Amino acid sequence: MSPPRRTRIQRRNSETILDAALEVFSAQGFRGATLDQIAEVAGLSKPNLLYYFPSKEAIHLALLSRLLETWLDPLKAMNPDGDPVTEILLYVRRKLELSRDFPRESRLFANEILQGAPRMRRVIETELKDLVAEKARILTRWMEEGRIARLHPVHLIFSIWAMTQHYADFEMQVGTVLGPDEPDPYPEAGLYLDTLFRRLLAV
Repeated sequence: MSPPRRTRIQRRNSETILDAALEVFSAQGFRGATLDQIAEVAGLSKPNLLYYFPSKEAIHLALLSRLLETWLDPLKAMNPDGDPVTEILLYVRRKLELSRDFPRESRLFANEILQGAPRMRRVIETELKDLVAEKARILTRWMEEGRIARLHPVHLIFSIWAMTQHYADFEMQVGTVLGPDEPDPYPEAGLYLDTLFRRLLAV
């Protein structure tokens, strides 16, 4: 028997709670966040919040599960039959856009990894690892065909993650160092990363 469908109000309240939790978790981390803080940001009572999610862990896992799907989509979209440089640069651009559009989500994921991924370890050891291995085989084939420079394929993916997610995970530092003359770092970051990876991949 399938569970009853939630009403529009129930769906709206669930999204309100998840958005509030994202704000609290991304700022405080899992350990520092409390249900009381999430309820306050959501504008709901704690008992009302617990009607939708039985625990802080349940809210956190719901956010991480949804985030991981969004985070993996650009890597999944890398086309093995496309032009290698174009496909890799598209991946870099999509990852940078995720940092621009979802900075809180990026920090949420970073906090989970820094804590040893207690709630996401199984997914990282299976789905994420398998996807990276699949794309590494594609990158290796392109290298063997002489279409891009020979590099360690997994470290290439790691470098893309590091250089794009930095702008979200260290948003305050980026903004402070660049100063008011560059209020939006993403256009210049996109140009820089495009140039960097084109030169790195050149045969």
